[in-house]
Amino acid sequence: MAEQKEKLFSEFAPVTTEAWKEKIVTDLKGADFDKKLVWKTGEGFNVYPFYRAEDIEGLKITESLPGQFPYVRGTKADNNWKVRQNLEVECFKAANEKALDLLNKGVNSLGFIIKKEDVNAENIAALLEGICPECVELNFKTCNCKAVELIHILADYLKEKGADVSKCFGSVNFDPFKKMLVKGRNVENWIEKAMAVLEAGRALPRYRVLAVDACLFNNAGSYITQELGYALAWGNELLAKLSEAGFTVDEVAKKIRFNFGISSNYFLEIAKFRAGRWLWAEIVAAYHPQCQRDCENSKPDGLCRCAAKMNVHAQTSQWNMTIYDAHVNLLRSQTEAMSATLGGIDSLTVLPFDEVYKNPDDFSERIARNQQLLLKEECHFDKVVDPSAGSYYIENLTVSVADQAWKIFLEVEDKGGFYAAVKAGEVQNAINEASSKRKAAVATRREILLGTNQFPNFTEVAAGKIEKTGACCCGCNAEKTLPTLNFDRGAKEFEDLRLSTEKSGKTPKAFMLTIGNLAMRLARSQFSCNFFACAGYKVIDNLGFDTVEAGVEAAMAAGAEIVVLCSSDDEYAELAPKAFAALNGRAQFVVAGAPACMEDLKAQGIDQFINVRSNVLETLKAFNKKLNIN
Repeated sequence: MAEQKEKLFSEFAPVTTEAWKEKIVTDLKGADFDKKLVWKTGEGFNVYPFYRAEDIEGLKITESLPGQFPYVRGTKADNNWKVRQNLEVECFKAANEKALDLLNKGVNSLGFIIKKEDVNAENIAALLEGICPECVELNFKTCNCKAVELIHILADYLKEKGADVSKCFGSVNFDPFKKMLVKGRNVENWIEKAMAVLEAGRALPRYRVLAVDACLFNNAGSYITQELGYALAWGNELLAKLSEAGFTVDEVAKKIRFNFGISSNYFLEIAKFRAGRWLWAEIVAAYHPQCQRDCENSKPDGLCRCAAKMNVHAQTSQWNMTIYDAHVNLLRSQTEAMSATLGGIDSLTVLPFDEVYKNPDDFSERIARNQQLLLKEECHFDKVVDPSAGSYYIENLTVSVADQAWKIFLEVEDKGGFYAAVKAGEVQNAINEASSKRKAAVATRREILLGTNQFPNFTEVAAGKIEKTGACCCGCNAEKTLPTLNFDRGAKEFEDLRLSTEKSGKTPKAFMLTIGNLAMRLARSQFSCNFFACAGYKVIDNLGFDTVEAGVEAAMAAGAEIVVLCSSDDEYAELAPKAFAALNGRAQFVVAGAPACMEDLKAQGIDQFINVRSNVLETLKAFNKKLNIN
C-alpha cells in the first residue's frame, strides 16, 4: 500500500510558486494580490497568504533541537510549564490556607503579592507554613525597597526549615525600571540597588531576582515586536551595567526572569517566544560568559551555554479584556494561553475573565486555572516540544519577528541603552503611539474586540458590576518627571460610551427600515444592528416593508430615535429621499452603505451614512451628543 502511495504522488509534477500565484491571481478576478491577500502587520513586516519549503531553505534556526543553543525550539527537552496563580496577600494566614488549597487543584507555582509594610519574618513564615519550598515554585512581588530584606528573610526561613536551597526555586520580582515607566519617576541609583539584590540573591541560587517586566508594554498596547525588542534592550541593560560593576555575566544572566504578556495574535505570539529565546541567547553569548562549573552545555573553551537560556514567565493580556460581555475574555485568554504554551514558556498565569472590573472570585479563578489544566490534561500540550517546528509559516514568522525586534534593540543600544531611552521618554512615547494606532483600529473595526466593537449584547448593563480597587502602595500621585505608559485598554472608549448611555437612564432605539433587494437589506440591517448596539442602543430589526411610508410609520410607532434605511445602492437614489421626506425630522435618518449617489443625497439634506469605512466610535459619540446623552 505504501508503495502504491509513493507511486501515486510521484506521478504529480511539482508545482512552482509562480504557478500557485498565477492561479490565485486568476481566482481574484482582477483584484490586486498584494492589497487583497498580503497582511501588512502593525509589527512592521508583511505576512503572505502561503509559504513553501523553499521559504525556509537556509534558515539556521531549523537545524537546532530542543534544549540546544540558540534555544529557538526551547531551553529544555520537554514542554512542562509551571501553572501559576497569583495571590494578593492581605491576611497571611488566609493566604496560606488558600495557597495550600490551590496546590491540591493543579497549581504548582504560587505568586505572592505583598505590601511593603508587611514584609517581615513572622509574616513570611505564616505565609509559607506547610508548603514544600523544594516542590513548589514560590514567587514574590513587593516594593523594590523591600526586595533585599525579603530575599534575606526567605533564605533564613529555608535554612531554618532545613530545606536544600539548591533545590528551591522561584523569584523575587525586583524591577528597577517600573517606576520610570509607570509612575514617571526617575531612578538614578538603580545599579546600586540591583547590585544589592544580586548580592542577596546568592543565598538563593535558583531564585530569579531581576525582572524584565515586558508585560507592562503588552498591557499598554504595544506591538509584539516592540514588546520583544524593548525587553531584550532591558535585559541587556542589566547584563551590561551589572557586569561592569563586577558581577560575572553568567551570574547576572541566570538571575534574570522575563515576564511577557500575550496578545491574541495567535501565530505571531508563538513566533515571539521562539524569536525571543533565539535573540537573547545570541546577546548573552556575545558577552562570552564563562562556565563556573562542569556542565554539558559548556563549550570546549569554557563558555557557558546555560547562561544564554531565557527564563520566561507569561501572563495573558489585560489590554484586550472587556467589561461588557466579559465571558468573551475567556476566549481571548484561552487563545493566548495556547500560543504561549506552544511557544515554550516556563510558567504561565491566566488572568481571570473578570480581572479588569472586580476582584476575581472563586469561580473566575477556578476557570482560569482550568484553562491551563485543560491544555495539559486534555490537549497534552506539555507532551510535545515546539510542535510548530518546521512549519513554513511559523518559521518565517519567527525570523520576521526576530528581524524587527532586533532593529528596535539596536536602535535603543545606539541611543545609549534602555535606561537612557526610558529616561528620554522614547520607549513610553513609541508604545503609546502604537497603542493609539491600535485603538484607532478598534474604533474602525480593523481590530475586532468581540462583544465590544462587533456583535455586542445591547441588553447587557455593566455599571453595577464594576468595583473600585484601592490605591497602590507606591505613591502613584507623586509628581511625574517622565512620560508614562498609558494602560487604557483597547475597549475603554467603547465602554465609556456604553456606560454614558446606561447611566443616562435612556435607551435609544435604532429602527431598521428594511426594503427592496432581499440580500442587501438583510446584510445591511445586520451590519447596522451591530453598529448601533455598540453604544448600548436597542436595535429593532425587521423582515422588510412594502413602502418606505409603512416603514417610517412603524418606526414612529416603535418610538425610534434613529431610523436606518437598509436597501441596495441602486435603490437608494429613489428610496432615501422618500423615506427622508416621510420621516420629516421626527428622528435621526441614516443610510446604511456608501452608494454612488451619496453626493446627490447630501445635496437633498441626507448627510448621515454608516458603512465599513466609518469610524464606529466617533460616529456613535456624535449620535450620543445628538440624543443628549452625556
